[in-house]
Parts: sequence; structure tokens; C-alpha cells
Amino acid sequence: MSQQSIKQMPSKIVILQGDLTEMDTDAIVNAANNDLVLGVGVAGAIRRKGGDAIQRECDAIGSIPIGFAAITGGGSLKAKYVIHAASMGLGSLTTAETLRGSTAHALRLAAERGLKTIAFPAVGTGIAGFPMQECAEIMLHEAAEHLRNGSSLGTIYFVLFDEQATGVFERTWKRLQA
Repeated sequence: MSQQSIKQMPSKIVILQGDLTEMDTDAIVNAANNDLVLGVGVAGAIRRKGGDAIQRECDAIGSIPIGFAAITGGGSLKAKYVIHAASMGLGSLTTAETLRGSTAHALRLAAERGLKTIAFPAVGTGIAGFPMQECAEIMLHEAAEHLRNGSSLGTIYFVLFDEQATGVFERTWKRLQA
């Protein structure tokens, strides 16, 4: 992507420190396994706050390919939908390829439904063990590419749990725009 195209959309990508499950967006993204089992980390927080209805919808969908995404309702969350980005299998690790694929697929699912806002965590950096810096580079690049190619999405949020992760995403985004 050219640097010029990234500079044309600085307000469309927003980096925040906070609680993903409190985001009042059309969709939030779950850092999912391909079996769509809402266990620990982001997925566990989504299940606790959103309720068991989300897991029941996941169960009805079943397994999806690693590197893809699936969408369910948001249950009791403020977000209307949860998009489950399957960057890993149960008990396996996230790779650059699966993170890139699941991020791009999550964005496509949101756009296909005409959604205007979506919020991502740092997918794969928790239990799946993916490096934060590489995660930021891949996810921010995919988001910028998606917006550059035209989308219903007006704003893509990256909601990071702590100050360190937020700093990594902010520095990476500034570098990508330079």
C-alpha cells in the first residue's frame, strides 16, 4: 500500500486502551479458535458479558477453517454482532498467515453486512502466543488495505487491554503513516 493512501484515512483507524466488551460498535471481534469455543482471554470475557447465547450460536455454526471468521449476534453486549476471527486451532498457536486471513475475513464479513463500526483486540497475542509488534503490523495493514479498497466500515477500532499493547499499536500506526 502506498504511504499516500494510508495518510488519507487517519480518522478511520482508532487505537484505544480499554475493555473491548464495553465497545458500543456494530461488531466486536473475538480472538477465536476454529472450533468457536469461548474459553479464556478475550473469548471468555465476551462469553461472560455477552451471555451463553453467543456460545450457542457458535455451537450451531461448528468448526470453521483456521484463518477464517464467523459472525454471531452480540447477546447482552453493547455490540450487535461478534465476529469470531479464528487465528488458531484449539491448543495451537497463531501464525502470520492465519492472523492475516482471519483479520481480512472479519473485515469482509462486517462489510458484507453493511456495518459501520468494528472493534478488534490484538488477536492471537494472548494464549496463542503471537508477538504484539507483528500483530500490530499485520492487523493495521489489513485494516488500512480494507478501507483503501472501499467499505461500509467508517471506523475500525483497535481496543487494547493495557498501556504497553496500546503503545505498540500507536507507534506501529504512526510508522505506517509516515
